[in-house]
Amino acid sequence: MFCMNTKTFLKVLEILEKEFPKWNAPIVSLLAEKTQDPYKVLISTIISLRTKDEITAESSKRLFEKADNPYDMIKLSEEEIANLIYPAGFYKNKAKQIKQISKEIIEKYNGKVPNALEELLKFKGVGRKTANLVLSEGYGKPAICVDIHVHRICNRLGFVKTKTPEETEFKLMEKVPKEYWNKINKLFVAFGQTICKPISPICSKCPVENYCEKIGVDKHR
Repeated sequence: MFCMNTKTFLKVLEILEKEFPKWNAPIVSLLAEKTQDPYKVLISTIISLRTKDEITAESSKRLFEKADNPYDMIKLSEEEIANLIYPAGFYKNKAKQIKQISKEIIEKYNGKVPNALEELLKFKGVGRKTANLVLSEGYGKPAICVDIHVHRICNRLGFVKTKTPEETEFKLMEKVPKEYWNKINKLFVAFGQTICKPISPICSKCPVENYCEKIGVDKHR
């Protein structure tokens, strides 16, 4: 059963936006606000996969001090990149991926990160989540980046009933007006990291508890 309508969902977004400054903002969003550089958004998103935010922040900072554009990046060896982003998860694989993507950006896109979903998805290892984050945070284009937090919370609220993040993305695109798309990831990731946790969410401190169906929540604080 799910019964939250779009009007209520937009009300939830509005409340979360007011509360957002109290929470830990996702590191890629913070970086994007500072730099407005699609290349940095892409590379830091790759680093962030399976990696804690504080490590992503430190790893990205070290890497961008050495190379903050694809031309400088391909001058570094895979080993150098790996050492700079360590201890990010799968740092050796990511180093290989970062170097290869940087090479392709130069060879196929004249050194500029493409601003179309289908082009971004051509990069090996770049899925819809990463591509949509580059579009929304790097280019300010309407896109819904659905990670585990967005997927979990939208189902928990009772706004969607989906099995995968990709299903959630398409359902949100159907139900939510475009002008709200870019807010969803930033707000829900911060909310999910701070209050609406995967196991035992802190419902007693939740600003939208009255709107939430608590689907799948067995225990809460």
